[in-house]
Amino acid sequence: MASRADPLQAGWTLAAMEARVVRYADLVPCYNAFIDTRSPGSEAKENFTIIGPGVSENPDQHVHIAEPHGFNIGGARQPPGCVNSQHSHDTAEVFVIHSGTWSFNIGEHGEDARVICNPGDVISLPTGMFRGFTNIGDDSGYLFAVLGGDDPGRVLWAPYVFEMAKDYGLVLLENGELVDTAAGQAIPANMNPMPRTTAEQIAKLRCPTQEEAERLVWRPGTNTARSQIIGPDGWFQWDHGFNLQRFEMAAADALPTNVLAHANVIFVQNGTIEVHWDGGSILLAEGDTMTVPAGLEHSLSSPSGGVVFSVSR
Repeated sequence: MASRADPLQAGWTLAAMEARVVRYADLVPCYNAFIDTRSPGSEAKENFTIIGPGVSENPDQHVHIAEPHGFNIGGARQPPGCVNSQHSHDTAEVFVIHSGTWSFNIGEHGEDARVICNPGDVISLPTGMFRGFTNIGDDSGYLFAVLGGDDPGRVLWAPYVFEMAKDYGLVLLENGELVDTAAGQAIPANMNPMPRTTAEQIAKLRCPTQEEAERLVWRPGTNTARSQIIGPDGWFQWDHGFNLQRFEMAAADALPTNVLAHANVIFVQNGTIEVHWDGGSILLAEGDTMTVPAGLEHSLSSPSGGVVFSVSR
């Protein structure tokens, strides 16, 4: 490791690095992040913004780490049968399946294609395509999410979502924020509701075949233990605005010292992962997220064995 005289390495005390860790147990959920969160079948979903503002429509959504990274990190946790309604994004959306069995449904009504994902799978959902997802397993499931860009834009909802929401007091404004009329909030005088998505907008969206939808998923065993899933040599060949790697480590394994020009976000899929730098180390458990500062030399080891994903620019 570099000496502490190196200005890029100096100052990263244990306390400073702990502030860059979001433990799974400490995640702060939002239960009304989106316009569909009171619609039957969707009311129990939890939304998390871990790094960056994400695409939450609730201005009170808790952001764990606000520092811009060039991408956003979030999460979704849903009980069995819970639905995330059909929508589209302006930037890339990637999910790592941490737990649960999930059905990703493509198209305006989720009927054009369908893929099933299990823990460890990665699904990359392109821009300009309606998608929704449902936990079809028997237990609560959690998705680790990456969105491209510091500003990932707004969600475009399928028309039926607006129809359902108006019966439950949620109104989406043209600036992308929610108003909760059931809680006594009023639509501001200078603001209009978001127009319902038109047939012309829908016609411009992609509609993949079932075969094409299957190719949106990377599954464990597809590649070697050290897999670049998104990036110059990645499984997915289109530009996402970020790179995603997966490392499968046996007990007592270690990865060599690494230093990146941009922050490196680490997400533990399973097992335990220890992050080392010149100044200390931090042990991460399943579901934990840590962002390592740009330019800081660091290495990883695994006391128990485990799988870790790394997101960087």
